[in-house]
Amino acid sequence: MAFDGAFLHTVMREIKCAELSRVEKIYQPYKDELVLHLKKKDFSSKLHVSVRNGSGRIGFTNDKFENPAAPPMFCMLARKVFSSAWFISAEQKGLERVIELNFQAVNEMGDITEPKIICEFIAGSNNIILCDENGKILDALSRSDITANRIIMPGAVYTYPEGRGKLSILDTKTEKIISEVKGRGGKVADALLGVLDGFSPLVCREIAFSAFGRTDIETVGADLTALTIPLENCRRALTGEAKYTALYENGVPKEFSFIDINQYGGFYQKKQFSSAGEMLNEFYYERDKAARLKKQSGDILRAVNNLLSRAKRRKALREKDLYSTKDRENLRVKGELIKANIHAIKTGDMYCDVQNFYDENLKTIRIKLDPALSPAANAAKYFKNYKKSCVAFASLGDLIEQDTKEIDYLDSVLDSIERARGNTDIAEIRQELQSAGYLRGKSSARKQNSVSQIEQYKSEEGYKIFVGHNNIQNDYITTRLADKNDMWFHTKNIHGSHVIVKSGGNELSENTVLYAAKLAAENSRAKNSSKVPVDYTPVKYVKKPAGAKAGMVVYTTNKTVFVTPWED
Repeated sequence: MAFDGAFLHTVMREIKCAELSRVEKIYQPYKDELVLHLKKKDFSSKLHVSVRNGSGRIGFTNDKFENPAAPPMFCMLARKVFSSAWFISAEQKGLERVIELNFQAVNEMGDITEPKIICEFIAGSNNIILCDENGKILDALSRSDITANRIIMPGAVYTYPEGRGKLSILDTKTEKIISEVKGRGGKVADALLGVLDGFSPLVCREIAFSAFGRTDIETVGADLTALTIPLENCRRALTGEAKYTALYENGVPKEFSFIDINQYGGFYQKKQFSSAGEMLNEFYYERDKAARLKKQSGDILRAVNNLLSRAKRRKALREKDLYSTKDRENLRVKGELIKANIHAIKTGDMYCDVQNFYDENLKTIRIKLDPALSPAANAAKYFKNYKKSCVAFASLGDLIEQDTKEIDYLDSVLDSIERARGNTDIAEIRQELQSAGYLRGKSSARKQNSVSQIEQYKSEEGYKIFVGHNNIQNDYITTRLADKNDMWFHTKNIHGSHVIVKSGGNELSENTVLYAAKLAAENSRAKNSSKVPVDYTPVKYVKKPAGAKAGMVVYTTNKTVFVTPWED
């Protein structure tokens, strides 16, 4: 990925379109992000800054963010300084990976000030820094140690990161760049990386590929004048003719840049965008969502995995104990045979050979004895072990069935975590586990009088379709939201969402059945499979057994349809 200084330069051009807009709101949805809602006549958008390692960026977005109940201190300070301020300009020093956002505001004394927000996108040390008009740091998301070469702490004066003395393609002639590349030697792509300021390895390889048809060409023996056209194309892209290109591998985002990318041939799928913001939003949406949810659900995930492993071990031990009870009748027979032959057995005997009158052939069997016990005590021991085996046999079956249900339930919770969409879903799963006694914490009464958090769709016939994304939502839409004549869908023997079609008893068309079935398949553990079986039946045939855990139901009178989730 190439959110380098050159790409930042193209983003800055988009940000300049928002100059002279007003800061309406400021959010900090996550500790490493800041969102400024900017608004003016004929313009309204959110400027999103992320300094998360591996996905640092800045750009406009219309995405909605889930904000914490209490804003962090950094956000409160930003609101104090920048709320209702005017965004004046965006500036970048050369092609450094640093952008200054300059504002005009009125302080508590009524004086006009010119604070700024400085965003640094430097590998390993991304940062958002709030400064006053004199460059004094008010606060930073990431503060430095006092012994650091460049101090980033409240009260210190902000200084730019030390430059590397590279050439800027914006104000350096192409001939000069080619001359410097020739003087460095080695591979052309590596030489370009060492010469050009703000260019990532991806862009340097693409320049070499455009010039020579390969990325590993050496400077020695190469006609470096072939770099002229690719370098000029990069210069034009930076001044207004960018070709925002993203590469995907089976739908997974891999690379992006402000120029066309051809060095990978047909290995990746290519998609081009009209703006940097549009591309960054799509490129990072799934990556960021997965990273955030993984972090937010980490403790729950560990707890559920531990509970699941424990339940599986417990079930395995009980199944082993149950298997050992299959010979319990032999214990009773041996006790009876010892009792019948007690006159021929002496205390201290290690074993006895007796005729088994329970066998039709009256075969002789050898019975092991405890030499420390009398013959009567040995018989009593066998009878006692027989009774214990009978009790175990009677109880272990029920216990194993309970373990099976618990494993199935915990597995469904894991599926819910994997399909969680945001903070709300994770909070509901946490609440569910607390209510069931699996997690510590007070279980507060839930207010389920609204379906605002339930995902909704509409069929071509106009029926509302509701999709649950965890066990609490599944219970809600099936047992409270749905009427008895509505239609219920769920993947057959596969964990996933309950899907309700509010049909009111009307017969569904084939297209609506297939649409609802695909929603059930897409929101299940079989979302990447083909020909997924989905059961459907009227809600009146769906029952929740007494004492069943959240999301667990039984149903009858169902039909089954097979669908492939990812097919149109």
